[in-house]
Amino acid sequence: MTEKTMIQYDRKPLSFAGRVDPGLMEFKHLKAFIALSEDLHFGRAAVRLGIAQPQLSLQIQSLEAVLGVRLFERSRRHVALTDAGRLFLPEARATLAQAERARQTALRAARGELGRLDIGFTGSAPFSNAMPHIISQFRKRWPDLEMTLREMSTSDQLQALVEGNLDIGFVRPGEPGEAEGVILQMVLQEPLFAVLPADHPLADGPSVSVAALAGLPFIMHPRHIGTGLYDKVMNLCAVAGFRPRVALEAHQMSTIVGLTATGLGVSIVPEAMRRIHVDGARFVPLVETDATMVLSVAHRKGDARAVIRHFLGAVAAYRPDENK
Repeated sequence: MTEKTMIQYDRKPLSFAGRVDPGLMEFKHLKAFIALSEDLHFGRAAVRLGIAQPQLSLQIQSLEAVLGVRLFERSRRHVALTDAGRLFLPEARATLAQAERARQTALRAARGELGRLDIGFTGSAPFSNAMPHIISQFRKRWPDLEMTLREMSTSDQLQALVEGNLDIGFVRPGEPGEAEGVILQMVLQEPLFAVLPADHPLADGPSVSVAALAGLPFIMHPRHIGTGLYDKVMNLCAVAGFRPRVALEAHQMSTIVGLTATGLGVSIVPEAMRRIHVDGARFVPLVETDATMVLSVAHRKGDARAVIRHFLGAVAAYRPDENK
């Protein structure tokens, strides 16, 4: 060690002249300290680290300068840890181990293996095979991702997506402008059914036309919570030559089905709602070939995160015909 870089030990913090920079402690300093602590030989430790011996000496000196303590007793033939060095060693190892865990966490998050996914869904989506199957397969593939699910109207989901308060939505889109700022990926197109009181004369037939529902009171959800199904029903009725008389409004699709069982009205709902078994309600297919409704997955435009790509991959892998 030259006079120029020799450590000066006194009651003041260690100071250095020349090439040694007593700046912030770096991971390379800790790695050098641990290697030298284990080998107690500058030459062997330097070889293990893949650096030159003078560079190792400078890193040890810099660490001691940052800490303001001597970590090694050293002479030409002898290197030994001081009491401070012995106590510092397990802390240095723990610091590097925690840093590695932090690095792995960041890498896994960037790869979409860790993190959180906020998912919205309309009231009818869980009753189809699509949503449960997609989420189940996604959880199996990415078990360390946290998911939260919230029942929301299509309109609320689309707004939350644009505002960054939702990551994925299972929606039934209507007007094209309603989905501005998001990308829609169709999951399935399912037929619409009339839901009628079980004692209604039309409830016993194999199918029913929309025109046959003219004059009956309708139970529907308010248009402001989603234009998709509302506008679809209105269009079907318009083609059949009438405007439905809305007697009751309900926000939940399951509530609509339940209210039909009371005899207060009829409704038109996606096929998925047939999974709700309510005494007094009967589901009858509509004869119109265009009486269908789309279930789509929505995500925010420009959201290129790996976790979104993973979820969309699960959506793309879903096959309606194979999961009935």
